Amino acid sequence: MSMDPPLPRILVVDDDPTVAEVVTGYLHRAGYAVEQAADGPAALARAERNRPDLVVLDLMLPGIDGLEVCRRLRATGPVPVIMLTARGDEDERIAGLEVGADDYVTKPFSPRELVLRVTSVLRRSRAAERPAGPAAAAAAPVVLAGAGLALDPATHRATKNGAALALTLREFDLLAHFLRYPGRAIGREDLMREVWGWDFGDLSTVTVHVRRLRAKIEDDPGSPRLIQTVWGVGYRFDAGQEEAR
Repeated sequence: MSMDPPLPRILVVDDDPTVAEVVTGYLHRAGYAVEQAADGPAALARAERNRPDLVVLDLMLPGIDGLEVCRRLRATGPVPVIMLTARGDEDERIAGLEVGADDYVTKPFSPRELVLRVTSVLRRSRAAERPAGPAAAAAAPVVLAGAGLALDPATHRATKNGAALALTLREFDLLAHFLRYPGRAIGREDLMREVWGWDFGDLSTVTVHVRRLRAKIEDDPGSPRLIQTVWGVGYRFDAGQEEAR
């Protein structure tokens, strides 16, 4: 008798009971197991007791704010985080991405859109964590390399000059895309579609992730040589710049 796999566990953290109940209801109907927390300390306690597969996290929380909750969650291990932010608070959205949030949704939001974002982030997260069996290993893409960087999509490991890189899921996917297309100018809309899998969304998400990635792979992030800005277009990965040094 086969056993059904456990439902993905989602932790919804919001001090507004109406928002929390609506989000929980939609996620339940989408096939997720959902827990709720109304403040930062309760969220951290629940996550420690039963590690969630993903956290939907409001930025404005009593006790400990969402940014600090995200920092502490990420300090204990990788967990996907989708931030809920107020419309117009661009600085807060960027701050959320800077501390490692995978995505954000602005209030007021469509619960259906949030469910789509949750499903997208979980799908990519689980694909990255899935161990490769013999058949998968045989079909796995080759290691991507350039400019002293090496990425193994099968094991989700990344190195620079042999030293391990601590990349988030999105950073890994973004760097893999750049390594697949060296020398090509790629628009932010194209990156949003090809890396995030979305045909819509705030393009500042791409900008912030590029900045975070530069901080981890560039010798001087303030004067990047690998990921170069192509004004009016987007970005270009210039592997030859580093290799020629």
